[in-house]
Amino acid sequence: MVRRGNLSKRCAVQAGQFSEVRKRRHAEKRSLASRHLAARDSNVTIHTEGPHYNTLQNDTCVLTPEVTKGPYVWPQSQTLRQDMSEDQAGVPLYLDIGVLNINTCEVMEDVLVDLWHCNATGSYSSFTGRDPNTPFEELLEQLNMTIGPDLDLHTDDTTWLRGMWPTDSNGIMEMKTVFPGFYVERTIHIHAQVHTDWSVRSNGTIVGSNIANTGQIFFDEELSAQIMALEPYVSHTEINRTTNDIDSIFAAEVVGGWNPNMIVEPLDGEDVTKGMLAYITLGVEA
Repeated sequence: MVRRGNLSKRCAVQAGQFSEVRKRRHAEKRSLASRHLAARDSNVTIHTEGPHYNTLQNDTCVLTPEVTKGPYVWPQSQTLRQDMSEDQAGVPLYLDIGVLNINTCEVMEDVLVDLWHCNATGSYSSFTGRDPNTPFEELLEQLNMTIGPDLDLHTDDTTWLRGMWPTDSNGIMEMKTVFPGFYVERTIHIHAQVHTDWSVRSNGTIVGSNIANTGQIFFDEELSAQIMALEPYVSHTEINRTTNDIDSIFAAEVVGGWNPNMIVEPLDGEDVTKGMLAYITLGVEA
């Protein structure tokens, strides 16, 4: 972790330059360009949208230590696409994520960014049969299961709020989703995993890769409170919401001065409750 902190400081200038060279504010963002790409090592044809920014936005550069991928990762449901919202209700959220190699301080092209998070009331797709209000240890006890590499809690084949997409030549990928809700004992967060040397099946799921980094990204508490006051989030009343300051994973992410909170801008320039753009840079060792 100390070594990663030193690498983070070494790349600080380069990270800032990404922003200074050509930082586009949302009000000036280009029209979304459409093109068709064939997914590498598959016959999937994908309709893609260009990122809102041409270069990495580095007011925040997240160079996070490895943290848990959590019990709700399910590669069979992770699909190559740029809109993972499906039919889920919530405030529209566009994620612009940049990836930086902290060994070379250069952007990383064609690495796969894999994302998953819960819905407005705390449930994960593929695990809809699990109660998001039951503490994890209690859930395992109820199921007579123990934590281990073979733990399988999935209950179905739903895929909403799961998706992955490769970075472009500027080291950026974009994903459309909705603002996450929360579940028991966890603050609001999005899981992120970065893959190199990846390949996918014809159905868009991953065949194999080298996992370069596993982390979680978060939101400012003031923003979270504002969004949680809206429907359908406000209907989740069975448990109290865990905040960043008492979340154990968030605490691990900020060690060494890392900032795991996304920078957020309202899509209409005024009101985040109508939709938002959130961006962050993930620093990985590769």
